[in-house]
Amino acid sequence: MDTLLIKNVLLDGKSVDIYIEGKYIKEIGINKDREANRIIDASNKALIPGFVNGHTHAAMTLFRGFADDMPLTPWLKDKIWPNEAKMTQNDIYWGSKLACLEMIKSGTTTFLDMYPKIKATATAVKEMGLRAVLSGVCFDHFNSQLTEQCKIECERTFRLSEDFCDRITFALGPHAIYTVSGTLLKWLDKFSQENNLLIHLHLAETEEERENALQQFGYTPVRYLYQLGVLSPRLVIAHGLFIDSDEIKMLADYGVKVVHNPASNMKLGSGAEFRFIEMKENGVNVLLGTDGCASSNNLDMIEAMKLASLLGKAWRKNPEAVTAEEIFAAATANGASALRLKAGKIAPGYLADLCLVDLKQAAFTPNFNFISNIVYAANGSCIDTVICNGKILMENRHVPGEEEILENASRIAYNLVTR
Repeated sequence: MDTLLIKNVLLDGKSVDIYIEGKYIKEIGINKDREANRIIDASNKALIPGFVNGHTHAAMTLFRGFADDMPLTPWLKDKIWPNEAKMTQNDIYWGSKLACLEMIKSGTTTFLDMYPKIKATATAVKEMGLRAVLSGVCFDHFNSQLTEQCKIECERTFRLSEDFCDRITFALGPHAIYTVSGTLLKWLDKFSQENNLLIHLHLAETEEERENALQQFGYTPVRYLYQLGVLSPRLVIAHGLFIDSDEIKMLADYGVKVVHNPASNMKLGSGAEFRFIEMKENGVNVLLGTDGCASSNNLDMIEAMKLASLLGKAWRKNPEAVTAEEIFAAATANGASALRLKAGKIAPGYLADLCLVDLKQAAFTPNFNFISNIVYAANGSCIDTVICNGKILMENRHVPGEEEILENASRIAYNLVTR
């Protein structure tokens, strides 16, 4: 069994040694005298759990900067969907490889994705060594024939996912209530219950979505899902901006998880008033996401933490709102819990999904409060080493093969948009 010993690393203000056996943290102590296949001297470094990116579209790295400064609806209909329709397995493979590279470089070890042709994404994830929950996106546009096709495709992809590596989990990915019928949503909920699968859904992202739901269904988005009977602990909703107090209680009652995506919410002008405090007080598990690079432009979870905390303070005019500690938990332990992983914490028995932070940077000088510094002062470039499943994916900020990934992804992106 592979073993790894990390020596002299800063954890909770103390210098400790971490012994990893296989894919789990085995021991934490001082002056551990253990033999190991690899020993890392982590002097001048701090140890944190790997970040969990709760909502993204990995292959959309290929659209970074392609369609900026547009509202959500024309951005989707005029720019994104027409080009996504042209994407091949190879396009998605290299876009996902680029996403994995970017996430590794900024300390993410697990992500929840939504995209078509997930076999290509799964291949990229397997090769890059990350952990992922991959939801195959589906749309039926309220067309009964497409509904049946979506059911067949979901069943087929679920069977296909049985051959994915053990770091990859399959989930269901209905896009949104305005692109997926109630009939299909109910079928997906039943399928998820029968097979114990997560469901990953965009919901209540814009004011327009909320108003259209009232007109089309007679209910706000969360109440519509309640009427359909599809609220459950298996449901993870992305955005959740336009949700009132009663709806928050509904989400809490049914164990629904909510992913805050501050960068894309601001960039697309969707809204700023994410109700982090109210959700937490009611027991809703809030995790953090970047969204895809087409709407947030990067996959840096450290940047996402800063944006989420500062935005939460700004709209409330309250400097005590959304603290650094709360948002750090949202980016680590909360995300791991939502994705059913024993990760997000540094303790014996937990998965060895870890990052070493370089403390010899201006952002950590002085280091009165490490969590404050990483949330408010740093960015993804402070991550020196990344370990996932007990394996080293990046050391001294180098990821094997990164030059080839950058070159191929750039070439494919230009080819795609001009195809």
